[in-house]
Amino acid sequence: MTEQILIVDDEKEIADLMEVYLQNEGYRVFKFYNARDALDCIRTETLSLALLDVMLPDMDGFTLCREIRKEHFYPIILLTAKAEDMDKITGLTLGADDYITKPFNPLEVMARVKTQLRRYTCYNRAEDSPAEADEFALRGLSISRSSHKCSLNGKELSLTPIEFDILWYLCEHKNCVVSSEELFEEVWGEKYMDNNNTVMAHIARLREKMGEPPRKPKFIKTVWGVGYTIE
Repeated sequence: MTEQILIVDDEKEIADLMEVYLQNEGYRVFKFYNARDALDCIRTETLSLALLDVMLPDMDGFTLCREIRKEHFYPIILLTAKAEDMDKITGLTLGADDYITKPFNPLEVMARVKTQLRRYTCYNRAEDSPAEADEFALRGLSISRSSHKCSLNGKELSLTPIEFDILWYLCEHKNCVVSSEELFEEVWGEKYMDNNNTVMAHIARLREKMGEPPRKPKFIKTVWGVGYTIE
């Protein structure tokens, strides 16, 4: 099924530009320049993600975000010319998943869209990754959240809390590719910055402790240009 993206921005040039980029990636786009028309679409269409401008002529993006969250849980990315921390906190508190300040590079927005869609798909694949799972076992690898222990082929691995959290998150999202940005933000709880090699360094140490050959790892595999996965 083609993923459907909602764009709501009263700056026609920005909305039209993002529409072109999204359509070039194969997404179906619903584009509106005001919140009223967007609400009609929200009520009738099955959407995968929403890109909302904060400053709209008839309803601000925060209110529109709150309206969406009454019924839907797909990702919401706010687009705004405001850079104040309080505006960012307000949006995230109301249920937005990400926040991008104008002016922005359309390619950055596309990267954020893809990250949010991957996360949303993984969270809704209950049969592959139970939300309340307490333990995972995979080809000799066993990891338990309650005991905070991990073993490989019966031998306990001495992992730091960060290493454990990285491995747990990858197991929790088995068969999904997780970007370095997503791993960093979920495990460290901070905003990912460009050229951040922190995740790569921890993955390398984790592989070393698991006895994984760097070029052909059995468990944590690198999907070049995208992220990491456990299959």
